[in-house]
Amino acid sequence: MMNKIIKGLLLVVMILLLVGCKQTVKDTPTSLKQKNIVILYENDAHCAMDGYAKLAGLRDAIADTADVCLVSNGDYVQGQTVGAISKGQYVVDVMKALNYDAITLGNHEFDYGMERMFELLRQMPAPVVCCNLYDIRTGRMVYAPFVMKRVGNKKIAFVGVVTPTSMEDEAYAFKDERDSLIYDLQTEDIPVLVQRAVDEARRAGADYVIVDSHLGERETARHSDSHTLVANTTGIDIVLDGHTHSSIVADTILNKVRKPIIVTQTGTKFANIGKLLITPDGKMTTTLIPMESVKEKNTYVAHLVDSINTMLNAQTSRLICHSEVPLRIYDDEGNEAVRVSETNAGDIVTDAFRLVTGSDISVLNCGSIRNEVKAGDLTYGDLLSLLPYDNYIVVAEVKGSTLVAMLNKLMAFLPKPDGQFPQVSGMKFTVYENEHRVSDVQVLNSFTQHYEPINEERVYKVATTKYCVTDGGLYNALKGCKIIWETKRTYNDIFIEFVSKNLNGHIGQEYAKPQGRIIKK
Repeated sequence: MMNKIIKGLLLVVMILLLVGCKQTVKDTPTSLKQKNIVILYENDAHCAMDGYAKLAGLRDAIADTADVCLVSNGDYVQGQTVGAISKGQYVVDVMKALNYDAITLGNHEFDYGMERMFELLRQMPAPVVCCNLYDIRTGRMVYAPFVMKRVGNKKIAFVGVVTPTSMEDEAYAFKDERDSLIYDLQTEDIPVLVQRAVDEARRAGADYVIVDSHLGERETARHSDSHTLVANTTGIDIVLDGHTHSSIVADTILNKVRKPIIVTQTGTKFANIGKLLITPDGKMTTTLIPMESVKEKNTYVAHLVDSINTMLNAQTSRLICHSEVPLRIYDDEGNEAVRVSETNAGDIVTDAFRLVTGSDISVLNCGSIRNEVKAGDLTYGDLLSLLPYDNYIVVAEVKGSTLVAMLNKLMAFLPKPDGQFPQVSGMKFTVYENEHRVSDVQVLNSFTQHYEPINEERVYKVATTKYCVTDGGLYNALKGCKIIWETKRTYNDIFIEFVSKNLNGHIGQEYAKPQGRIIKK
C-alpha cells in the first residue's frame, strides 16, 4: 500500500515538474526580450560640478527600464575655480564616482600639460578612447581608438577623437623642454584616422559604432569638424560631439555613401544632458534634456560635490573687492559675446595687464576669460573663476605691422564664435565682419591719453600671456616676438593686484559697458 502511495506522489511531482518546465519555456522569450538602450552623453562640462549629481541620478532612474551607458565628450577638468585650484583633481574625483562607460579627450584636458593629464586620467575607472593622439617617439597611439561594450545583446563600439587644433591652442603640451614636438594629433587626416578605428570596430563585431567626438561644428584650417568627418567616412552610426558649445538636438549629415548620420551636442556647463535612444530594431533618436528640468539626484555624488565645495569655499572665500557692475562675457540671449566682440570683462582684464606692467598695449585671447562675475562683493574664488588658467604674463616687443596682421588673422571666423578672438587695451580698431578684416587701428598715447594711428614701423611693448606668444595662443600670430619681461606671475594674480591696488578694491561704473575699442561694421 505504502509503495502505491509513494509511486502516486512521484507521478504527481513529475507532472508538476513537466508543467513547470513547459511554463518556463513558454515564458523564456518574454524574459529575454531586448530592452531599449539609452546612451546619456555630455560635453564641455567645464567644471560645472553640480551637474554630475543630476546626471548620475538620471542614469539611475532610466536603468530601471532600459540598458544605460554614460559617456563624456571632453573638456571637463578646466573652466572654473574648482578645476584651476586643484589642477583638475576635484573634477576627476567626482567623475570617478559616475562609472562612465567611455571618455574621450577635449582640448582643455591638455591645459595643465601632458603629464598632468596622464596622471589624472590614470585614476579614471572608465576607458579613455582617442584614435588620434600619437606619441611621435614610439609611433604608437597613447590611448585605445575605441572600446567595445556589450549592452543587452548588442555590441557597441565607442570611438574617441579630439580636435587637432589643440596642437595650436595648447601647443606647449605637445612639446618637450627643447620645443621639439613629441605628441601629434594629426599624423593623417582626421577622417582617415577615424575610419580606421571604425573599420576595426566593425571587424570586431560591433553592432553600432558611436563616435565620441570633440571636433565641433566649425570648419578649421585642419578640416577637422564633425560635419567634414561624417561626409568623408562610412560605418559611423551617430556622432556625439563637443568643443563648439553648441546645443544641437540632431543635425543630419550625409556620409560618404549618402546615408544620413546624426550629429548632436549638448551645449556647455551642463545646460543639457544628451539622451540617445536605441530601440530594439536599431532606430536612433536624440533628445536634449534641460538640466533645470532634471529632478533626480544621486545622493552619493551630491554629497561628494558638497564636500568638495566646502573645501573650495575655505580656500577661496577671501574678500578682494566690490564691483558696482557685473563683468560679462555673455550677451542677453546667453551667447558667448566675448568670442565675437568686445566685452566689459575683456576691457578690465586687459587694462590690468597693460597698466600693472606699464606696457603700451595688452591683448588676450578671449578663451582665457571663462566665466562671468556678478556685481557685489567679490572673493578670490570669484576672480579666479573669471581667469582660471595657469597663464603667466609676459611683455613682448611687437612691431606695429605684426599687430595689424595679427588682428586681421584673428577675424577669420567671424561671425562665428572663436576662442582666439582678441580682447584689447591701449588699442582700438574697426572690424568689417563679412570681409574678415580690420582697419583704422589706433594706439593709445599714454601721455596725451588720446588714440593715434598705429605706426607699423614702431616696436610696441605688448603685455599678454606667455601662451599667446610662445604656446599657440592668438593662432601663433606673435610667435617669434622677443619677450623682454617674464613676470613669473599668473594672469589672475596680476588682475587681483589691479583691482586691489590700482582700483582700490572698487570696480565702478567706468566698466559698466564695453568702451568702444572694437567697432564692428
